[in-house]
Amino acid sequence: MPVKGAVVVHADEACLGNGMEPPTPGGAGGLVEARSGGTLERRDYFLSEPDTTNNRMALRSAIAVLELLDPRSSLEFVSDSNYVVLGMNAWVPAWRARGWRRKGGAIENLDLWQRLVSLAEGRDIRWAKVRGHAGHAKNEYADYLATRAAREQRESGGLATSGFLDWLALERERGRYLDYDPDAAGESA
Repeated sequence: MPVKGAVVVHADEACLGNGMEPPTPGGAGGLVEARSGGTLERRDYFLSEPDTTNNRMALRSAIAVLELLDPRSSLEFVSDSNYVVLGMNAWVPAWRARGWRRKGGAIENLDLWQRLVSLAEGRDIRWAKVRGHAGHAKNEYADYLATRAAREQRESGGLATSGFLDWLALERERGRYLDYDPDAAGESA
């Protein structure tokens, strides 16, 4: 998916047993949507780690998508992760001004934050928050991808053919998202 136009990514992360005794397998996943020539093209990505945290997987998800997409693409990254969205919108400038330190000391996952910031530098990115587990179909689908990746320790190896419409059809059989238009724009917040 060599994307140069406007791209929307709906991303989520999962950590099975987060905060519990290790191992705590994690996953991240995302639905990548790009409009091209009047059509909407969809791709998925997902990744996993055998022992991690939600925050690490949220950062890895954002890093992965920036590594996969053309840096000339304008991007809206939609996530239910306050850690990533607030971090990129508010915390990072303050951390950088203090030499990559928080007011309270060291920054957790500093290596991942610095990689994400490096990849985001000079790109047209909007970091948008969506309320998680609130019936937002594309966020729920990203959660499905992330949870499956964590449980099965699977990775897509890049952008893969999306299963979003098949997932949506199954959800509709269960009585969910019956009036939902998957091609509608403007559903990030």
